[in-house]
Amino acid sequence: MAKRSLSFVCQSCGATTLKWAGRCESCGEWNTIQEEQEASGIGAGPKTASRSKGRVVPLVGLSGETKDAPRIITGVAELDRVTGGGFVKGSALLVGGDPGIGKSTLLTQASAHLAYQGHNIVYISGEEAVDQVRLRAERLGLRDAPVQLAAETSVEDILATLEAKKGDERAHLVILDSIQTLWTEMADSPPGTVTQVRASAQALVRFAKKTGTTVVLVGHVTKDGQIAGPRVVEHMVDAVLYFEGDNAHQYRILRAVKNRFGPTDEIGVFEMSDMGLREVKNPSAMFLSERSATAPGSAVFAGIEGTRPLLVEMQALVAPSPLGTPRRAVIGWDSARLSMILAVLEARCGVKFAQHDVYLNVAGGLRINEPGADLAVAAALISSLSGVALPLECVYFGEISLSGAVRPVAQAASRLKEAQKLGFGQAVIADGNMKEGSNALGQVKGLEELGDLVANIVASAQKMENA
Repeated sequence: MAKRSLSFVCQSCGATTLKWAGRCESCGEWNTIQEEQEASGIGAGPKTASRSKGRVVPLVGLSGETKDAPRIITGVAELDRVTGGGFVKGSALLVGGDPGIGKSTLLTQASAHLAYQGHNIVYISGEEAVDQVRLRAERLGLRDAPVQLAAETSVEDILATLEAKKGDERAHLVILDSIQTLWTEMADSPPGTVTQVRASAQALVRFAKKTGTTVVLVGHVTKDGQIAGPRVVEHMVDAVLYFEGDNAHQYRILRAVKNRFGPTDEIGVFEMSDMGLREVKNPSAMFLSERSATAPGSAVFAGIEGTRPLLVEMQALVAPSPLGTPRRAVIGWDSARLSMILAVLEARCGVKFAQHDVYLNVAGGLRINEPGADLAVAAALISSLSGVALPLECVYFGEISLSGAVRPVAQAASRLKEAQKLGFGQAVIADGNMKEGSNALGQVKGLEELGDLVANIVASAQKMENA
């Protein structure tokens, strides 16, 4: 008979305590600690070896023949880009995103493409019935795809079904939607709790490594945008993909934040339509659509997301504030970074924002994490404050230091080449990047200090007044 041990587990971070508390001391979240029972003893986990001593493991050197991991090409180019060239056989992936963002739609399309290629695909849904999955496939025009469906939440039943297939019938890819709905007999906690999520994920990852089947787990996200459940699940899997987007926009961003078999910080861009998700071949043109040539406060940033150069519009609005403490609102960028840029503009360039509200937005719902966007943000802020529209055919990139210096960024040539492809003829960059991009565009100007950018915009404002 297995012994039962009582514990209190935080459903946000997975921390365990001996007694209940209103606030978790590890992550600081309120009302997330729940009472759980865990089975210990015989049958509570993986079988332990009966021998007292371990076996001798052979050691090899660093030199030797290495082979690339075999991959399954999905046929969805943007998904293959993010995963590093397709799904690696025997790997486990975790896909997270807000409800309704398109996770199930994307995986349904990918599974149908692979099934048409002759792969054995198993799609197991814990949230929807089989008929509901079929309705989605019919809406996407994939009703005839030879994908094997099931609606099940028991991990033991799922593994027994998958292990019953032998030889050519063995599944190549298994999609489980979602990990929060699964439960295992190894834990007495309800589905969705930290103990159940951890135990279920561990059993599925072990199955993937043992059989060579690729397992894709779908995960819910919390209100902060993080995948719900313990962080240990993200450590167990080989890749973690986040599906981002705003319900007000039709664009979706698939971002890799962890990948043992490929690059991280790579993104794939999709557009939600009536027929499902469509790949966006030229994301830069999409994010720059509907720009105004006369509106101040808009600057085009030439950035890099993974290996992909990407042009995006940075929008700023600076308005007099009726409040004692002006507002600072940011969408798609780091709010602490904006505070730093405002401080540098005031301390080093004499541009005052103390009596103004500042709003900053990244057009298209994209989130920028690159410090190279500092110069574009500063240009948009100065343009909005002065009321002078920046040149429509000019791009900006460069990192700003606390001293007011403009620092160079990596891959300047790729950024300028993407700008040239989209018809841009001017660029304002760091002086340290001039050697890489001096011949890329018709007019490239290098800046050493942020004050030079302020002087140029002020000079343009004076010319407009004199005209």
